[in-house]
Amino acid sequence: MAMMRLRREDPRVVGSFRLHRRLGAGGMGVVYLGSDRRGQRVALKVIRPDLAEDQEFRSRFAREVSAARRIRGGCTARLVAADLEADRPWFATQYVPGPSLHDKVAEEGPLAAADVAAVGAALSEGLVAVHEAGVVHRDLKPSNILLSPKGPRIIDFGIAWATGASTLTHVGTAVGSPGFLAPEQVRGAAVTPATDVFALGATLAYSAMGDSPFGHGSSEVMLYRVVHEEAQLHGVPDALAPLLRACLAKDPEERPSTLQLSLRLKEIAAREAQGLGEARPPAQRMAEQDRPTGRLAHPTERHDAHEQHEQQRTQRRTQPGTATPRPSNGRTGGGSRNSTSRSGSRPAPRSGAGRPAPRTNGTGTGKRLRPANPRLLGQRLFVFVVVTLLVALAIAAMQGCQGPSRGLGDLGVPHASATQPRTPSAGDSAG
Repeated sequence: MAMMRLRREDPRVVGSFRLHRRLGAGGMGVVYLGSDRRGQRVALKVIRPDLAEDQEFRSRFAREVSAARRIRGGCTARLVAADLEADRPWFATQYVPGPSLHDKVAEEGPLAAADVAAVGAALSEGLVAVHEAGVVHRDLKPSNILLSPKGPRIIDFGIAWATGASTLTHVGTAVGSPGFLAPEQVRGAAVTPATDVFALGATLAYSAMGDSPFGHGSSEVMLYRVVHEEAQLHGVPDALAPLLRACLAKDPEERPSTLQLSLRLKEIAAREAQGLGEARPPAQRMAEQDRPTGRLAHPTERHDAHEQHEQQRTQRRTQPGTATPRPSNGRTGGGSRNSTSRSGSRPAPRSGAGRPAPRTNGTGTGKRLRPANPRLLGQRLFVFVVVTLLVALAIAAMQGCQGPSRGLGDLGVPHASATQPRTPSAGDSAG
């Protein structure tokens, strides 16, 4: 909230409060920043001298202050002190640090749908407490809503009107901003809590569009539009437009209650906030899900990290020198490690920070091969052993059949002598 230096005509002390700065001026008087002896800061409004001389105004002002004392709620600026019998009546409310909703939108542009709904839900809840105390704000507008670090706060509630506030035709009437007044206020009819609902709908539309739903123009033109023309909600998010249009209904009976409005806005705020949260990290959510091929959205990083994690778990669970088989999950290559352990082959060489060196397909491309099925390897090994034994037996049988002929040749006896008759000699007869 903008602060200005005190002017020469401004008081320096009011009641027990010392005044420091000007916060603004309105139809009822001037608002100052003050503090008490304990250092508590307040927003102190001093009534204009001409209104202070009006006994009807003093009576109305006393009733409004008495009602304001009963308001309990976190979304309103709490009434701290007041003096209704002073030459210039005054009242002090809790000082709320932070910009007004009007200044926030004027400087930074329209609010997002989730923010508009959240602010509207808090303000609706605050109006519930105001109405339960028997007070109707009657001048709710963006400049009367302060955005504090603890949430939005309503100021100037219930005591915004001066003499003749029930009609716009009386001289000296303070009616607030024409673009945020309800049609019944323009016609001079009685105000009800539905009057604040209309003003809140126009305020939230301003927050979403950055402009009044009834445009711009003179006070007469604006008041005519409020009574006879529909509000223009172009630029209001679709999630909020139907609800705000209901708030801006010409007939007070057709507007939602503050309690209904609070509940509905809370639902919209939660849904819109959830939609923003789901829209922010789609890539992260996709990365956490497997594709139909069984691979992750980022196969290189996530597969290597998962393989390293499984390798570390294997080293912790398996004693050195053992070959305890582990079930394979199809990603870490556990089956190929088990089969190599059974066949007596040496473990695969390691590279980097303890990760197995990538197996290639022999083409030099460095592509990782999928691990073999251990059952298939066992079957192939069994077939290989059987075929080897059969071949060895066949070779042995062939060697057995050719043994006698090779034996005679080795002794130096011609093969033909085994079939030719021997001729008797002298040595034979002598023997």
